[in-house]
Amino acid sequence: MAGKWKSACFTLFCSLLMAQGVRAENCRLSVSQPRIDYGVIRREALVESASVALGTRTLHLNVACAQPSVMALRFIGAADGQGFRFDRQGRMRMHLRHAQVDGRAVEWEVAHLPGETVSGQLLPGQVLVARAGGQTVLGQRLTAQVDVDIDLPSDALQVRSQTRLEGQGTFELVSPAVPLSR
Repeated sequence: MAGKWKSACFTLFCSLLMAQGVRAENCRLSVSQPRIDYGVIRREALVESASVALGTRTLHLNVACAQPSVMALRFIGAADGQGFRFDRQGRMRMHLRHAQVDGRAVEWEVAHLPGETVSGQLLPGQVLVARAGGQTVLGQRLTAQVDVDIDLPSDALQVRSQTRLEGQGTFELVSPAVPLSR
């Protein structure tokens, strides 16, 4: 029986959908890759442990606005505690890194916790607002690197045939007029 499990392979496919109808009416949001594909992963290539980390994948997020706007982002996806659900059993975590508004480095704060900066991790139900020098930033162009990490419990890899696992979600630019709880 162990021989059957060792030769089994599965496909991991993570789909991040980019927002088409952005909330801030004068802005456009785009990501460098609307899909991240981990391809076919063979069981024998993995180390035996309770969970499997699939490695960080990086996307680039861009927002371009016709008029200066507040840069506030959220990721909408199936929630799983401190991250987003990947398939039925896994977890997807995302961090915004190296963010700039109009070429100026910014940090992030949670919209409902003014003055408290955070690491840039996107969490379910949270809106992150760009800040610099202790103030909310208005700008026309936001650029940021998005690091995506996926963890799966090792029993998710116990499959008999090729299996597709996926996670989905949407980045959204939030204007001040949009309610924060959705």
